[in-house]
Amino acid sequence: MKRFVSIIETLSRLCGLVSMLLIAASTLVVSHMVFMRYFLGASTIWQTEFVVYAMIASTFIGAPYVLLLKGHVSVDLLPTLLGGNGKRLLDVLAAVLSLAFCALLGWSGWHYFYEAASKGWTTDTVWALPLWIPLLPLPLGVGILCLQYIAEIYKNWTSTGENPA
Repeated sequence: MKRFVSIIETLSRLCGLVSMLLIAASTLVVSHMVFMRYFLGASTIWQTEFVVYAMIASTFIGAPYVLLLKGHVSVDLLPTLLGGNGKRLLDVLAAVLSLAFCALLGWSGWHYFYEAASKGWTTDTVWALPLWIPLLPLPLGVGILCLQYIAEIYKNWTSTGENPA
């Protein structure tokens, strides 16, 4: 199981890198759009759509990395007051509930992605991007987030070598 945790943590770090690259690409594309529109007077077709989809993809793909760093928003008043095994138990319970939500979200996202890919859907814009491309980050990112939650549950459950119950 420790090998699993190590692999998932490496995968989550890779997701953080991909997320960073998507944000950097969005910044470059916005700069390109501004240059094309205001300095050359040219119209822009794909830039706005790309930036929106890249930022959303960055959010979903970056989520496992944020979880790895414990960067998600949380309220820790009760866990801090409980301390020790109570805190660990609440951490595990929160992770299990979050895992259930993310699994449902990933499953729904996968079905939407599959439907768009199998039916050849495209965006309703001039660019007509195949819709499976912007839909893929949801099941991919949330799927890896689920794996990171499993790793976090394992780490919390075994942090002192005994069950928190």
